[in-house]
Amino acid sequence: LGAERRARLPPGEMGWPLVGGMWDFLRAYKSGKPDTFIDSFVRRFGRTGVYRSFMFSSPTVLVTTAEGCKQVLMDDDAFVTGWPKATVALVGPRSFVAMPHDEHRRIRKLTAAPINGFDALTGYLPFIDSTVTSSLRAWADHGGSVEFLTELRRMTFKIIVQIFLGGADQATTRALERSYTELNYGMRAMAINLPGFAYRGALRARRRLVAVLQGVLDERRAARAKGVSGGGVDMMDRLIEAQDERGRHLDDDEIIDVLVMYLNAGHESSGHITMWATVFLQENPDMFARAKAEQEAIMRSIPSSQRGLTLRDFRKMEYLSQVIDETLRLVNISFVSFRQATRDVFVNGYLIPKGWKVQLWYRSVHMDPQVYPDPTKFDPLRWEGHSPRAGTFL
Repeated sequence: LGAERRARLPPGEMGWPLVGGMWDFLRAYKSGKPDTFIDSFVRRFGRTGVYRSFMFSSPTVLVTTAEGCKQVLMDDDAFVTGWPKATVALVGPRSFVAMPHDEHRRIRKLTAAPINGFDALTGYLPFIDSTVTSSLRAWADHGGSVEFLTELRRMTFKIIVQIFLGGADQATTRALERSYTELNYGMRAMAINLPGFAYRGALRARRRLVAVLQGVLDERRAARAKGVSGGGVDMMDRLIEAQDERGRHLDDDEIIDVLVMYLNAGHESSGHITMWATVFLQENPDMFARAKAEQEAIMRSIPSSQRGLTLRDFRKMEYLSQVIDETLRLVNISFVSFRQATRDVFVNGYLIPKGWKVQLWYRSVHMDPQVYPDPTKFDPLRWEGHSPRAGTFL
């Protein structure tokens, strides 16, 4: 970099050759005290909001303030996606984690409609409702203890697969679920392709996933060629049909990588956040009572002629929505995301050199006492009538 540019770097240290700060990072997360990783930088170098290290095989700047994260996320000229090699290889080079900004915008526009909006959500609610109800009954009838997170992941995966792959049979669903579990273990691991490492097993899992999804895709295309309809329309059907303003369709690799990304993201985040919300409510009986009373009031308001929940009922769940937002703040499923500088750029007065990776530490923003008073306290009412400043709720 030269002496002049080096002098303008954020404070920090690059750590051991090749490994950098990864051991400290992994130790903090495996200890159950994840905040100790960033806390060690704050303790040694002060509250500068940006620090340098060597992470996931690259020189990296860690950004830990709301203003810094907002700047990096909003500046599409100075920053592009910069996810680790392992994540790109496992999710797929044609998914959102690797594609350039314009292509990202195009694919996001094509794929957002099938999973958002009134019509889409109205169509999904009956299946979600019946799946949750039948899962709860099965757990109650089990007669003993259940491994809660495993069962939640199974339940959410069943819902996600229904939305994305419609009529997938039970064998296909189970095969996909097993492979996704193995894939996720390697998602943020070091990219070491040797026996015994999580990344190697995850690569095998991806190959299995791609084979299953390609098989379903081939069947769909063959059925379409014969004019045979499978009944309902799911995400894969919509991706096959999707075309942009130039009439371009998605090719098989794009469809598969988008499905791998959405299936993994929706499955993992939904299962884990439901588990943590349940834990927090169990630890706070008064909050549990209030959330339960709200649900019972909604149930009483449903006319006898109505079957199951509607979006109108869902929108009455104001306190439960606060519980979920507070869970997302405190747990932060996506605790960090990755960018890369396309040119020399300054954040908080410090230089991020061209080509360096940038880690946005959402968790540090959510646990900042200047943004959220008493940040370690689970307090859903902090969201009552509160609209967070841009960049403070990620």
